[in-house]
Amino acid sequence: MASSKNCFLTISIVILLVGCANAQLSPNFYATTCPTLGVIVRNTMREAINRELRIGASILRLFFHDCFVNGCDGSILLDDTATFTGEKNAFPNRNSVRGFEVIDTIKTRVEAFCNATVSCADILALAARDGTNLLGGPTWQVPLGRRDAITASQSAANANLPAPTSSLAALISSFSAQGLSARDMVALSGSHSIGFAQCSSFRTRLYNDTNINPTFAANRRGVCPASGGDTNLASLDVQTPNRFDNNYYTNLITQRGLLHSDQELFNNGSQDSLVRFYSGNIAAFRNDFAAAMVRMGNISPLTGSNGEIRRNCRSIN
Repeated sequence: MASSKNCFLTISIVILLVGCANAQLSPNFYATTCPTLGVIVRNTMREAINRELRIGASILRLFFHDCFVNGCDGSILLDDTATFTGEKNAFPNRNSVRGFEVIDTIKTRVEAFCNATVSCADILALAARDGTNLLGGPTWQVPLGRRDAITASQSAANANLPAPTSSLAALISSFSAQGLSARDMVALSGSHSIGFAQCSSFRTRLYNDTNINPTFAANRRGVCPASGGDTNLASLDVQTPNRFDNNYYTNLITQRGLLHSDQELFNNGSQDSLVRFYSGNIAAFRNDFAAAMVRMGNISPLTGSNGEIRRNCRSIN
């Protein structure tokens, strides 16, 4: 009995600590210490998207790849050094994650107004929100107050980030490990309404999968040969690649998902009904996506005296 009580007490304390960590995040965290933060981030993201529409999706992916590796702590932004191995060259990230220069520009501008105050992790969270919204997606209040990691984990990046060849079961498991539901997973997958993928990530689907629209496959084979052209790009959404909408789900229903993992969401499985729902109800998708982004942004933040506020997002102080 004593052992049971001790166990219950330990679990209660852990839950309390996790709750407290998340409770320290607030949309108003920088209201007095850096009131211009939101304007700086949004204006810089607008400039970046005006130069290249694709960058909004790239920043959104960068945030996802940060949060799924030991939490939303800016660890993905750290460069490798002679004595430090970061996450940028993990297999899911190598030669594909991008947008670091945009985060650098935002950080430089923020530092000019609010020196040593705003974390790179928070800048990335805000930039992901604004990039999505500027391309027609929803907006949401971003809880702030994260601090930056002083380490990174290439092995965790290799282990935690779902592959484009993932099955539905693997996707659900991967998101569940981060405290996210299957519904969150399907909603967040709607980020593939914008952006592009490299041929190496969808070649196997084009040439091996049978649950693919033949006309769509033939078209995509034009940019992705059976061998070579690994870095050739194709839009994830064949209809509106630079507009955040719900056409991604319509594509899945007609077997025009670019990645194997995309089409797994609609393949006579447990998420078929939700895909159909989102395809016909853009308001519900937008609401669920925004809520899921907040939940993802709350994964294991560093708060209080943990971590640091980096002066340069690419290196620890």
